[in-house]
Amino acid sequence: MPKNRTEEKKRFNVFTPVEKKDSKTFWLRVGTAFTNKDESINVYLDALPMNGKLQLREPSPATDERDDG
Repeated sequence: MPKNRTEEKKRFNVFTPVEKKDSKTFWLRVGTAFTNKDESINVYLDALPMNGKLQLREPSPATDERDDG
């Protein structure tokens, strides 16, 4: 059993890479993901990526501040 709630439910931000016309890549946040007790991951998408690519990243303190409002 996990020692604390942080280990029990780990949160991730879900991003998809978007190629711009100037050949640069923009990372668009498209959802959130959470770990389960059995270490599987549930992904909740707010948008579907056109390229079929997803990346899960642990939230940074700067990202957490933007999510609060």
